[in-house]
Amino acid sequence: MVLVIDANNAVLGRIASRAAKALLNGEEVFIVNAENAVISGYPKSIIERYTARRAVRNKANPEHSPHWPRRPDMLVNRIVRGMLPYDRPRGKAASKRLRVYLGVPDELKEKAQKAEKAKNEIKTHRKFIVIKDLCRELGWYGQA
Repeated sequence: MVLVIDANNAVLGRIASRAAKALLNGEEVFIVNAENAVISGYPKSIIERYTARRAVRNKANPEHSPHWPRRPDMLVNRIVRGMLPYDRPRGKAASKRLRVYLGVPDELKEKAQKAEKAKNEIKTHRKFIVIKDLCRELGWYGQA
């Protein structure tokens, strides 16, 4: 079974938990418009948290440090992976069934129109930051 999730103006944590549950149940999951997902909270504190997370290094061998990407689709993929038991074979297999895209690819245009909107879209009076803006603060220079 295939699940297509449109992340436009949707809360990232809720998208990620829904995707993780579907992946663990054996479904193939596509997340489109990943750059338009939002994280709720104060933007400055979110930027500080992700900047600090990217700065964590192992002094003995920096190559063994955790890797946090700057690109929006890869960051969303990493966040979903954090909700999977990635160190177990079941979690690794589930992670391979996940595809995250910037925008909507041509092969998913029909399915994306029928894609389930995230039920909890961000309310405009709340504080939030869009993934695209967070990634630009982290040093991403791409277009989206």
